[in-house]
Amino acid sequence: MSAGRSADGREVQIPLQQAASSLAAPLSLAPPIVPTSHLRPANPWPVSDPGAPQGFLPLHGGFRDHFVETPEAKYCCEACRLVLCQPRQTECGHRFCQSCINSILSQPNPVCPADMEPLFKDKIFRDVCCHREIMALKVYCRSENNGCSEQMSLQQIPDHLNVCPFFELPCPLGKCKERMMRKEIPDHLTWKCKHRETTCEFCLTKMPLTDLQLSTHQQDCPKAQVSCQFHRYGCNFKGLNQEMRQHESTLAAEHLKMMGNWNCSLEKKVDDVKADLMERYKVLPALSSRLSDLENQNDELKDKNRQLEQKLAAMQKLMSSHSEKLLEVELELRSLRLLRDEVENLRSTLENVRTRLNALEQAGRSGTGSSSHTLAPLETQLNRHDDMLSVHEIRLADMDLRFQVLETASYNGTLIWKIRDYKRRKQEAVAGKTLSLYSQPFYTGYFGYKMCARVYLNGDGMGKGTHLSLFFVVMRGEYDALLPWPFKQKVTLMLMDQGPSRKHLGDAFKPDPNSSSFRRPAAEMNIASGCPLFVSQSVLETGSYIKDDTIFIKVTVDTSDLPDP
Repeated sequence: MSAGRSADGREVQIPLQQAASSLAAPLSLAPPIVPTSHLRPANPWPVSDPGAPQGFLPLHGGFRDHFVETPEAKYCCEACRLVLCQPRQTECGHRFCQSCINSILSQPNPVCPADMEPLFKDKIFRDVCCHREIMALKVYCRSENNGCSEQMSLQQIPDHLNVCPFFELPCPLGKCKERMMRKEIPDHLTWKCKHRETTCEFCLTKMPLTDLQLSTHQQDCPKAQVSCQFHRYGCNFKGLNQEMRQHESTLAAEHLKMMGNWNCSLEKKVDDVKADLMERYKVLPALSSRLSDLENQNDELKDKNRQLEQKLAAMQKLMSSHSEKLLEVELELRSLRLLRDEVENLRSTLENVRTRLNALEQAGRSGTGSSSHTLAPLETQLNRHDDMLSVHEIRLADMDLRFQVLETASYNGTLIWKIRDYKRRKQEAVAGKTLSLYSQPFYTGYFGYKMCARVYLNGDGMGKGTHLSLFFVVMRGEYDALLPWPFKQKVTLMLMDQGPSRKHLGDAFKPDPNSSSFRRPAAEMNIASGCPLFVSQSVLETGSYIKDDTIFIKVTVDTSDLPDP
């Protein structure tokens, strides 16, 4: 529809096709006046015409058609930014769709969204020239997605859609709710539509297919062959509808007898089913008990499976850390072997030099003159080899110590410390030569805290001379930056009983978070913390804690609540 004004100034609705043709005419010709009694909806085609395209004009805003060329900015609405539909121009020179400007004017104190100038309804007019230019713009068919490639002006869309084979339409029979393209209608009406016309094979009467499929006609058709409605009870008669009525009236007693026999058979089957159900019901409690047992076993198996999975994960983690440490041990062992080979070569060379030196000394005693000149370089070479041998022996001892540390390192928070030669080491402590001993390092995990134990065999502080003092030491590790500080894990110190009674002596403590002994180490190790009076020397030396001049000390750090770094 398009708007116009009648002779008395009232605004009336004009059909779009009529308005478009009038706009194409010279501006001096006034558009035809349509009486208000002929007002029509915005659709320019009669509703009664099923082939007419619906909704040419958008309900709100501008045209959303696919234009062949991008429309110029002057053809776009300042509000919706779409191509203008029924353009209106404001006093400030901006254009809007009719629906867009009506929406703006319905607001209090309307202003132009382009320049914020106030708008007045009586100063907004139809832009006939712009409308004519827009209706001449080339667009693709609105059925382009269905396969139509036609191009036309926007004004020609209604005429094209009335004949476009790709335009979607409802079934022309009216009862079918399916939609299809215009070119598919003949095939739909011939083969697919449920309401298409068909012919009864008996009386040749034409009717909708649904009536024939629902058997409503077959019951009334005088020439249709039908079966007796008592066929499920055993009657096999077939005939025309008229014959069927006579058959039912004359054989009513036989039909009743058939129904009685069928009911008796059905009752027998019901009794058999009841008996079978009763037999099955008797075993139901046993099956229920068995099912309950199976569910309990299943729950137990799930718990065991969960525990096994946890153990497997722990073993895999432990194996991973051990494999890495094993690689380090192998590398250290290889270096140690090379160093030992080098020491053996040096020793062999040194023996050769000494042999030659002895020979020269004997030759010197016998009066050989040249021996004095040869002896000095050999002595120098001998001294140099002695020095090199001493250096290699020191390196060899250091490598051997490192190998022992790597070989005995623990990564689960538990240290088993074996101290040999107890009597000698105790005497050295009493003499003040070696007051304390440090264990090899151990760890709470491969990336965990690094720790060791420290023991005073002759005691320290309050326990000096009377007790064995045992302490725990936090050492500086490679992964301290990833660990929580201060150290808060529970520590258990224990002296192992090597006798059959296994009466181990132990003590445990929780670290004091305010103590410097448990802060992140700034030096190689923190101050030791533990028990100066751990065990009296009399208890230690009279029990079964010393065997083969060896004692065992165990230190355990609780890692159960320790997060992964």
